Amino acid sequence: MKVLVVGGGGREHALVWKIAQSPLVTQIFCAPGNPGTTKLATNLPISVEEIDKLLGFAKSEGIGLTVVGPELPLSLGIVDLFQEYGLKIFGPSRAAARIEASKAFSKDLMKKYNIPTAAYGVFTEIAPALAFIRQTGAPIVVKADGLAAGKGVVVAATLQEAEEAVHEMLSGNAFGSAGSRVVIEEFLDGEEASFLAITDGKTVIPLASAQDHKAIFDGDQGPNTGGMGAYSPAPVVTPDVHDAAMAQIVQRAVDGMAAEGCPYRGILYAGLMVKNGQVKTLEFNARFGDPECQPLLMRMQSDLVPLLLAVADGDLSGKSIAWHDQAAVCVVMAASGYPGDYPKGDIITGIEAADALDGVTVFHAGTAEKDGMIVTNGGRVLGVTARENSVSAAISLAYQAVEKISWQGEQHRSDIGKKALER
Repeated sequence: MKVLVVGGGGREHALVWKIAQSPLVTQIFCAPGNPGTTKLATNLPISVEEIDKLLGFAKSEGIGLTVVGPELPLSLGIVDLFQEYGLKIFGPSRAAARIEASKAFSKDLMKKYNIPTAAYGVFTEIAPALAFIRQTGAPIVVKADGLAAGKGVVVAATLQEAEEAVHEMLSGNAFGSAGSRVVIEEFLDGEEASFLAITDGKTVIPLASAQDHKAIFDGDQGPNTGGMGAYSPAPVVTPDVHDAAMAQIVQRAVDGMAAEGCPYRGILYAGLMVKNGQVKTLEFNARFGDPECQPLLMRMQSDLVPLLLAVADGDLSGKSIAWHDQAAVCVVMAASGYPGDYPKGDIITGIEAADALDGVTVFHAGTAEKDGMIVTNGGRVLGVTARENSVSAAISLAYQAVEKISWQGEQHRSDIGKKALER
């Protein structure tokens, strides 16, 4: 069977890497892919939003399964389009992808179906938004309603910060149309965890636990990013937390989406806040997390492809997932200036030396090839991922690999996985 993976980041490199291990797969294409995916797949010069071109390719090439990595093509309705032409595709429909594409839709769903989350308000006008902020007090969270590549969230420590965020989003166009409506919610403290599950709209199978590190600097300081590293398993997700997340959050969301007439098929990712064993929902994402995908797929023992096919066919019943007992850690190496403006085109050295370490895979994210060299081409450049017998051993191996790689101005956090060790 031929498989098409849509996307060009670290998550998609990890998906290609895992799909390539399946005996069911004869050939993989990746659109647009990156220099990492070229070793396992044929890259296509088609961007993720060109869904008509992707459809044309899938039809002409006889693609047996398309796997959608990022949220943008999901929100544009790529799944609906492919299904219209009888093509198998993994991911939620456009209507179901609103669970990520609109934070207001997501919060309203949580309220209606009794999914624990923070108190909130939805605003399109500045004056009532400011009134809500003053009434609630700081710290408080301001979110752009639409897709903002993981960056449309401001955790405001003061009322002034919150008010500035509202002005920037609603009148300053900080996130374009994504910020034309804002969700403002009470601040939840505790420890974050990523809880991912695969579902056909009825049956739900949880993936292994994981934890992301959103802030740019050590100790969770500085602005939010798309994610600076992740590890699995996450000790904060105790058996009780796992059961609560499944019953009160993920299952209720899947059942609620079905009741709303837009059954959810694909990966459902719940961002959790855990405090004193209690769980609340920060947000939902409609796809694999990036960088959580990298350590999760390194720990997954089962063949991923039969699971993806079962979801595309709408019947996941009877399926299960086996996991390696080992832990996996992904450290993101980013360009200088990220998550703000950053340079491109800096030559990267040492990838092959890092990749050669036993238990290490270097997943490309924002890279390009120029004159036979690998150069930087994005904010998050590489996801250096290691699997070892314990979290501490995986952390040590991942950073050993990071030390072998360099380019001008490279930055990374030095504390990925530290919270697991503290537990």
